[in-house]
Amino acid sequence: MGPGDLAKALCGLPLKSYPEVLVGLDKADDAGVYQLTPEIALVQTIDVITPIVDDPFAFGQVAAANSLSDVYAMGGRPVTAMSFVGFPSGKMEIEILRLILEGAISKLDEAGCALVGGHSVKDDEIKFGLSVTGVIDPKNVLTKGGERPGDKLILTKPLGTGILNTALKGGQLNETETDAVISQMASLNKSAAEVMTALGAHASTDITGFGLVGHAAEMVTLGEVCFRLNWNKIPLMEGAERWAKAGLIPGGAYSNREYREDLLDIEMDLKEWMLDILFDPQTSGGLLIAAPGSVADEMLRRIRAAGCQTAAIIGEVVAEPKGRIIITE
Repeated sequence: MGPGDLAKALCGLPLKSYPEVLVGLDKADDAGVYQLTPEIALVQTIDVITPIVDDPFAFGQVAAANSLSDVYAMGGRPVTAMSFVGFPSGKMEIEILRLILEGAISKLDEAGCALVGGHSVKDDEIKFGLSVTGVIDPKNVLTKGGERPGDKLILTKPLGTGILNTALKGGQLNETETDAVISQMASLNKSAAEVMTALGAHASTDITGFGLVGHAAEMVTLGEVCFRLNWNKIPLMEGAERWAKAGLIPGGAYSNREYREDLLDIEMDLKEWMLDILFDPQTSGGLLIAAPGSVADEMLRRIRAAGCQTAAIIGEVVAEPKGRIIITE
């Protein structure tokens, strides 16, 4: 669902307050956090997607990486997962479902996260995802609103998966380009999360369906700060600019833009295709990390060394104007 419709659905729900709930629905964060003991809290999330690639094993990998990402964004360590499957049983070979599950398990194994159960329903369209539980020290929870003026903003994966997947569905990508976008979506945010927690990041979120600006908007709103984003420093996937200029824009980008464009202050000649990329809905995107200015360069160096070679510092956090996102060159 688009961010506008989702906000309307959640507005005014009669939610009871529980002292053990450290992060709940009262604030738009990546996962819920429930404290068990002074040293241990649970991080809980769920994410379900429809197929974006034809290969069922690869789809399982992407769906699992996407589901695990919210736990990493909070600074947690995923420990268990339960699967949700919607599958047209009787109309499609069951081997396809088995391959989806095998792909997901391969990523859970990489994360050190155990698959402990799940639920399945008959559905005309394949749907797959995971409910993931992680653990974290309650004192070290990273939320979207913890950033501070002077922080640098690190993006760990390039933008463009929504646009490239649109081109893929249209049969426009060659085998090399297809492999590249699948590889990025299937890569875990595990190593980047480990670096950011070790070096004391102030805040984090993962860039998924609401796009870079949509998720950045949640951060500046909750943190009551301003982000200055440098367009020329934002990493883009190979082909993202070309296909954006060609108009292969997913529908979600337009709903994202309609909901959040009013938070933008633009201080450059920003073309229409650039705006499309900024609002492009990502699948299993990277982390957007608010790093203390004193450690940002070292954090970036370690994140790149851990395998996120295109990670970049794309902007900074400033105090004013609160709740705004400024786009500069």
